[in-house]
Amino acid sequence: MNDTQETPPPLKGKVSAGVLAVVVVAAAFASDRWIPNSLLSLPLLIATLIAAIVTWWGVPKLRGLKLGQVIREEGPQAHLTKSGTPTMGGLLVVPVGVIVGGLISWNGQPAEQLLAVAFITLAYMVVGGIDDWRSLTKHTNTGLTPRGKLLLQALAAVIFLIWAGMRGWISGDVALPFDISLPLGWLIWPLAVFVFLAESNATNLTDGLDGLAAGCGALVFTGMALQLTLRGNSGDPSLAGFCMAMAGCWIGFLVHNRNPAKVFMGDTGSLAMGGALTAVALLTNSLWPLLVMGGVFLAESLSVIIQVWVFKATKGADGVGRRVFRMSPLHHHFELGGTPEQLVVPGFWLATMGLVLIGLALRPL
Repeated sequence: MNDTQETPPPLKGKVSAGVLAVVVVAAAFASDRWIPNSLLSLPLLIATLIAAIVTWWGVPKLRGLKLGQVIREEGPQAHLTKSGTPTMGGLLVVPVGVIVGGLISWNGQPAEQLLAVAFITLAYMVVGGIDDWRSLTKHTNTGLTPRGKLLLQALAAVIFLIWAGMRGWISGDVALPFDISLPLGWLIWPLAVFVFLAESNATNLTDGLDGLAAGCGALVFTGMALQLTLRGNSGDPSLAGFCMAMAGCWIGFLVHNRNPAKVFMGDTGSLAMGGALTAVALLTNSLWPLLVMGGVFLAESLSVIIQVWVFKATKGADGVGRRVFRMSPLHHHFELGGTPEQLVVPGFWLATMGLVLIGLALRPL
């Protein structure tokens, strides 16, 4: 055998997913070892194990229900081979993360906040489920209309914000590094709705390659948990534990979602991911860490916005405009440039790891 023979793609997916899992677990154990009042490893391990088992059990059920992904024809042609892969995997693992994370605290304000975060996470899962179901029944890659999806997301966000506002959980100041804060007052409320919509749709756009969104999501949830434990009295141990449970559900899902994926999370999972991240960020005054740590999500979203804007602005009489990227979202740009999916995904994970470290270094005090 040639020693220089390239590692088969399935092994690449297994190795890179394994490395990511080790990084997340090591971070949780290090936090519990050296940071006072940190309890991150237990919810992480429990959620990971349950999510992996539930997904192993559930994938044949999804296949039996004929919930096979419909691949958009205008996407990369290599993705057409993925048509029929079971989707709506978020239904299997999001409840696992919510239930395990919700058991972190049993009473008082922390318990009520966990209940509120569970509500918005499951509400976004339902919105994504409706969108996925309509796509499957229409045999197209589009389910709800963009306006309809945004309205449902906004409605759930407003209910959450009314709940949080009545309890006084959300500050009108946005905490920044170096003990600086940005006083927004009542403007925090429209900003909060915008972040719910922007973050959930950014995580949705990132879910385009095997394991991409699940891996990035696990890392960002881990980063959010770590920065909350590092902030001491200004942090929130219960929501930090919730974040690690959500990280665990995505690590468990990644066992089956890594390349070559046996199941996709669908909008059911990706919208729930963004909703949960936003809710935790708002309740803990962590919008800045989320912005930095979720930089890959932001880049994916901006690539679509830039692509559409430039195309429309430069469109000529023939109806054709210029494109900044070979294809958007950003991961497709690299794919069409010749970088295989098995390298794009770990590259985006690595970028997210770097952004998480930057977010931890520049966390609010």
